[in-house]
Amino acid sequence: MNFTAAVIAEFLKGEVEGNPDATVNDISKIEEGKPGTLSFLANPKYEKYIYDTQSSIVIVNADLKLQKETRTTLVRVANAYESFAALLRLYEQSKPRKTGISKMASISASASLGKELYVGDFTVISEHAQIGDSVQLYPQVYVGDHVKIGEGSILHPGVKIYEGCEIGAHCVIHAGAIIGGDGFGFAPNQENNYEKIPQVGKVIIEDHVEIGANTTVDRATMGATILRKGVKLDNLVMIAHNVEVDENTVIAAQSGISGSTKVGKNCMFGGQVGLIGHIQIASGVKIAAQSGITKDIKEEGIVIQGSPAFEFGPYQRSYLLFRNLPKIKDQINELEKKVEGLTQ
Repeated sequence: MNFTAAVIAEFLKGEVEGNPDATVNDISKIEEGKPGTLSFLANPKYEKYIYDTQSSIVIVNADLKLQKETRTTLVRVANAYESFAALLRLYEQSKPRKTGISKMASISASASLGKELYVGDFTVISEHAQIGDSVQLYPQVYVGDHVKIGEGSILHPGVKIYEGCEIGAHCVIHAGAIIGGDGFGFAPNQENNYEKIPQVGKVIIEDHVEIGANTTVDRATMGATILRKGVKLDNLVMIAHNVEVDENTVIAAQSGISGSTKVGKNCMFGGQVGLIGHIQIASGVKIAAQSGITKDIKEEGIVIQGSPAFEFGPYQRSYLLFRNLPKIKDQINELEKKVEGLTQ
């Protein structure tokens, strides 16, 4: 489907700078632009590409000041990144939606199925599972006994949902994710062996949550591990038993949260962040990548970094010091020699 710059500007409430009849039917990165494609520029470090890009239309911020003329047509908007994301969502929604139940799926007679489902090959829906309307279960998804999946949720190939877990409406769970595996609970006995502590809780995932590929969310020992509304987890994230992550918190890849930790609303964790168990993180906290959190964070909205982590500003100043420790040591040694010489 072809779209002109004028149509795109109208949809985004932006302004055209250049040819309003310029047409696109595909998208591309600005540094790899091709004729007939749409790109965007939001990060200033990519500005150099806009002067030579072959993209027919580029979405830019309204306040962008160019250093020289461009050959492409610009659509100026309030926020280029958000506007481009809106177009991508529109494009995604325009794709044909899969429907129908494969003859090679295994569905229990006691399962409750909604309308307009897609159930792919070799998917298993177990006893007393409840599947809402317009749910999409791609091939090789496993839905355990008594699992509930809300309206419009999408489970990509190979997702496993263990018994008793609850998935809200309009969630997306990507390939290979495992929801409801046992929490890591073992206790040493008199023979110095470890005996497994039964994990009899469940996982509750509320509406509009997205979970990345190969991410794991463990069931609670008792009660529930909970991801609240709007939580977004990247690929390869580990959420342990009895953890609670509050609304609209986002966690990047390879991060791990140990058991019974509580995370507030609107937090942001960089990649490879680690949290010990049984602590609380206040709402709005931002944690830089590769940070280790060993105690409660009680101040809302704080930015922290390091392992063990502390406030971002002091950490940056401390980093400048400890990276120069070898030089400082040499200077101290030299001063000691001079002092010793003067003393003698």
